[in-house]
Amino acid sequence: MSNAFFKVPVAVNEPVLPYTSGSPERKLLVAALNELKSKTVDIPMSIGGDEVRTDDKRSLHPPHDHQHTLGHYYYGNRSHVQRAIDAALAAKSEWENMPWQERAAIFLRAADLLTGPYRAKMNAATMLGQSKNVYQSEIDAVCELADFFRFNVQYMTEIYAQQPESPRGTWNRLEYRPLEGFVFALTPFNFTSIAGNLCFAPALMGNTVVWKPAETQIYSAAVIMEIYKAAGLPDGVINLIFVDGPTAGDVIFSHREFSGLHFTGSTGVFQKLWATIGQNLSMYKSFPRLVGETGGKDFVLVHPSANPKEVAVALARGAFEFQGQKCSAASRAYIPKSLWKKVKEDLVNDLSSFKIGDPNDFTNFINAVIDEKSFNKITNYIENAKSSPEVEVVFGGDFDKSKGYFITPTVLKTSNPKYTTMCEEIFGPVLTIFVYDDEKFEETIQLVDETSPYALTGAVFCNDRYALQKAVNGLKHSAGNFYINDKPTGAVVGQQPFGGARSSGTNDKAGSILNLYRWISARTIKENFVPPTDYRYPFLEE
Repeated sequence: MSNAFFKVPVAVNEPVLPYTSGSPERKLLVAALNELKSKTVDIPMSIGGDEVRTDDKRSLHPPHDHQHTLGHYYYGNRSHVQRAIDAALAAKSEWENMPWQERAAIFLRAADLLTGPYRAKMNAATMLGQSKNVYQSEIDAVCELADFFRFNVQYMTEIYAQQPESPRGTWNRLEYRPLEGFVFALTPFNFTSIAGNLCFAPALMGNTVVWKPAETQIYSAAVIMEIYKAAGLPDGVINLIFVDGPTAGDVIFSHREFSGLHFTGSTGVFQKLWATIGQNLSMYKSFPRLVGETGGKDFVLVHPSANPKEVAVALARGAFEFQGQKCSAASRAYIPKSLWKKVKEDLVNDLSSFKIGDPNDFTNFINAVIDEKSFNKITNYIENAKSSPEVEVVFGGDFDKSKGYFITPTVLKTSNPKYTTMCEEIFGPVLTIFVYDDEKFEETIQLVDETSPYALTGAVFCNDRYALQKAVNGLKHSAGNFYINDKPTGAVVGQQPFGGARSSGTNDKAGSILNLYRWISARTIKENFVPPTDYRYPFLEE
């Protein structure tokens, strides 16, 4: 039993290491890459602390070298989903009744393990399995995930400290219970940190979790699970399963104890899950919490007062880092005629210097897209654009999947601001630009707001403060993460809580206290120190 008010270490963002030539961190990472490439790993499911293997053994391949085998994982079925639910429910009572500081200690330890002895391995797994260059991996798989661990622990204590007023004679208390049942975490391929956070955040607040990662992220998901176990996470708190989505959904969304969904993925999938849960609502013990971060069609709006070089660099980075496979990636830009020539020149110069290839070569800025399905979808958009009279290919448009799923960063310029690639999420290295008349800036603000159903991220480049204020006000609901004179990517935990509205999700802001509120169910306790002994109130006197 606790006999002190404990203070957790103050959360500080994990420094991003530079990995310069000859640096200690680079030497460790190269060794880890070589070690992982030299062997094939065996990745079982983890259910109730047990390693679970099946007869359905499947291989894992780097997107940049699909002939190389990284390892194998074991595909499950309905019985494994049910087993994971049972394990989560069996672990729930002891886990939710564990003192909060013990839960905190586990994940604070996970943060230090991740940034210490597991740093090179986590980066290597993400680079190989998801084809990220070293910088993209470092900021995601190590720094952001560690920030999630540390800042969420701090936010948890801030929530618990919020208590009601107590007039003389009573003591009012609030306790922040976990949800009743189990939480389902459904996680994406593109950010290792998101995968770790979506299962961890509910668990931190006392929930137990069934976790289904994207199959293209299993390689690094296994390292996350390894870190959890090394940090002392009890069996059954987070259960890792490898099954197809419909199978998982059929079992989970039909279970009376289903209490919450923590999701990052496509808008269409989230809409279907929401509809299914709504249809099954009467069977659940409680109203499930649905938290989703979905698609984006993120914009960069440029005012004539902007600096062209700053715009070009923001587009080069914002649109093409990690091959544009970020829900926050810049995918549509609106540039005034007066700046277009200079922006185009600077942007093309930057893109021409990009090196493309294997992330093991640290000089490569661009790597492969995640798999063949994604490759085919993206290249179909490019091919259609090439044949459209409304589109000019400014840069790129080439692709090759003979060795890996490589697509050259592609810039399109369209005469139609409602052309397909200005409206639909592509999730790849394709940026479409519309050049507008300088005097139509206010009309273009409205155009930006109305073109896309999404509202995730957006940026405005402008050095005219009056014009900037018009853009900030006119785009108030167009982006949950809004950037001024900066690219629309790169949100940092504790600095820019991430999430959008409209078709981009529930805007519950991962990396902030707001997200953690979704995984608790508060109970008010009133204790009366001197209960009345007479039912009569003073007003009853004659």
